[in-house]
Order: sequence, then structure tokens, then C-alpha cells
Amino acid sequence: MTTSTRGTEKVPAVLVLEDGRIFRGRAYGAVGETFGEAVFSTGMTGYQETLTDPSYDRQIVVATAPQIGNTGWNDEDDESGRIWVSGYVVRDPARVPSNWRAKRSLDDELVNQHVVGISGIDTRALTRHLRERGSMRAGIFSGEAVRSDGELLALVQAQPHMKGASLYEEVATKEAYVVPAVGEKKFTVAAVDLGIKGMTPHRMAERGIEVHVLPATATADDVYAVSPDGVFFSNGPGDPATADGPVALMQAVLERKTPLFGICFGNQILGRALGFGTYKLKYGHRGINQPVQDRTTGKVEVTAHNHGFAVDAPLDQVSETPFGRAEVSHVCLNDNVVEGLQLLDQPAFSVQYHPEAAAGPHDAAYLFDRFVSLMEGQRA
Repeated sequence: MTTSTRGTEKVPAVLVLEDGRIFRGRAYGAVGETFGEAVFSTGMTGYQETLTDPSYDRQIVVATAPQIGNTGWNDEDDESGRIWVSGYVVRDPARVPSNWRAKRSLDDELVNQHVVGISGIDTRALTRHLRERGSMRAGIFSGEAVRSDGELLALVQAQPHMKGASLYEEVATKEAYVVPAVGEKKFTVAAVDLGIKGMTPHRMAERGIEVHVLPATATADDVYAVSPDGVFFSNGPGDPATADGPVALMQAVLERKTPLFGICFGNQILGRALGFGTYKLKYGHRGINQPVQDRTTGKVEVTAHNHGFAVDAPLDQVSETPFGRAEVSHVCLNDNVVEGLQLLDQPAFSVQYHPEAAAGPHDAAYLFDRFVSLMEGQRA
């Protein structure tokens, strides 16, 4: 339940974590109550892209950058049709936006979309707590929603966990649509929407690809009805262990040896399709400054991440799978988490991060070119 209101800087608000830790601040955005998994994002820019990323469905995002909202909100940088985060936590919200592209303030947009937030708390202490204890269920309460601490904690502890949550169908398109190629059309790609960001098909379109974005419930018949040169599986929210449908679809694509590229949730789906397990990370990777090594080249990239689950695959050996040999192609240099997979006997690969880089560094943009090369090779 939320009640939208403006001028909330004096309305008290409370952030309650499931382990009983409480932070008190001021309302930011809509006033009311909201629940989700508390996670932190280390990006110093790009909050608009973060808030509209469907992978953040049912998550309360903590911004580690101390001041948020300086560039306001524009009408061009959304990654989807709405804000998906369930709540937003900031330390020092900008009082006045200052950017020539801004149409309104971040606070106004949070109010317009009924997103409950909190400001004025020590987000550094909160982030340290989440790093030590792990991401956890949380609630933000402001205005009349504030009650006794015990009542609020009971409400938080009654919420569902992220582990076991099936969310990708919640955020995916319900109807197929086409993003036309920019310039000469060279290839057709069927993109399975598990929570796709708008910049992703745009990056493919820039390379002469006509992208047919299909619902998460798409079948193999739906995919091959568009006569694709390649198939793409997108990012998305929730626990990949629940995604049996997309796993079966990917296995059907692998059986036909169609060039395949997956990112984020798509990487986890490829892991499962190959027979690997997945697991929940303690606090995940979220932000635009994560160091990853491409083991095929030895190059280290600074990359954009948003994931709380990872693939459990051996780092230093080639694995035999039902679809041929597979290996870990990318690894996070902070914690050795698997950040990419590739098949050695057919044209399929994936990464655990965001090569479309909205917003973020462009070190990984070459991965779209690698996908193009796979399609060129298959055509030849």
C-alpha cells in the first residue's frame, strides 16, 4: 500500500531488516509501505537505468553513492516501461536536479510511480551490514504505515524469500514485438525476454540485426517461426532454479546448434541447460564497476552487473555436457564467481553481466560482435 505525496522531506520513515536491524530516516518518493530483498548497488551514476531494470523486481535497492538525484529524470534513459525496484534507499537526495536533459526530479518520478523510499540514513553502515550478513528481506515504512518496531519486523519476516522466487514471467513482455535493424539488415535474432533491458536489442540493431523480442513463455516453434540466425536469452529477476521452461527452450535451441548468446539470467539458464547447478550469492554483484577477466583473451574488463545468483561450474577444467564440451570463459576477479560460459563444439556462449552497459562502461560491447561472428560462421 502506498500513498503518493509531495514534500515528504519531513515525513518520518523506517527501514526494517529481517534480522531486526532498523534504520530511521525521512520519506523519499511515495509515502506508505513496501517490501523486498534489500540489496546494494555500487554504481555512482545511472540510477535511472538501475531503477527501470526489470532484474530488480521485488528488490529494495540501496544506493552506495552518497548523493542521488543530481541529474533528475529524463524521458530517454528508461530501460523498460516502468520502475521495477520495490523500494529505494539513499543517503542525501539532491534538492534540485541540474541537467539539461532532466524533465523532472527523481523524487517526483518515484511519487508518480508510487515507489516508496527512504533518505537520510547511513547507507555506508547499511551496506557494510548487508556485506557481512548478506542480502535479506526488508521493508520501508513511512507516514501512517509506521507502527511499533515489533509489528514492522513481523511484517518483514512474513515476506517470501528471493530464493525459490519465480519472477521472470512477471516482468517479460506479454506480446512479441520487433526492433528493426539500423541500416542494412544482416541477421534475424529471436530474443527471449526474461526481463530484457531496452538497450540490449538496440545494441544488436546497431549491428544490422532485426530483433524479434518474444515472451518468456515462448516455445521452440515460436522461436523458429521467425527463422532466426541466432537466439538470445536476456537478463531477468528471481531464482534460475525455477526457470524450467526457459531451460527446456534453450536445450531445444542447443539441439539445433543455432548460434546462441545469453546474458545474466540467460547465463544461468545456459548453466542449467548444460547440467550445472546454480546457487544464491551472499550479497550478489550490483553496480557498474565489477572487474571480470575474459579467459579467452586474458583481458580484464570493468563491467556492469546485477545478479544475486550464479552458476556452479568448475573453473579450471573443460566439462563434458549433453551438448559437447563446455568451459568457464569469464570469471570475476573479486571472488572467482563464474561470469561466463562457452561451448567448444557448437556456437553458444553467455556472460553473467551486461554488455549493453546502460549505464556503465563499454568494455564488454565486443560480446555483441562475438555473437555476430558466430552467426556469420554458421551462415558460411
